[in-house]
Amino acid sequence: MQGGDRDELIEAQKQVIGILFEAVKRYQRNSDLDSEYFELVSGNGADRARMDAILSERQENSEAISRLLSQLEP
Repeated sequence: MQGGDRDELIEAQKQVIGILFEAVKRYQRNSDLDSEYFELVSGNGADRARMDAILSERQENSEAISRLLSQLEP
């Protein structure tokens, strides 16, 4: 493998790793939000504004994950 090809491969690997890291980070955040949401739902006097904010953030994360993963498609 020539130096230029090797450098391109390394750069592509770095980009894939970065995309996957960001996707996993957002999946984890959604998991954390799920836990908080279910605690609010099961508790007395649920904070409706926070629940709406959680749902909104989860939706944003899901859309970002979809965009990130679409970058990996050939």
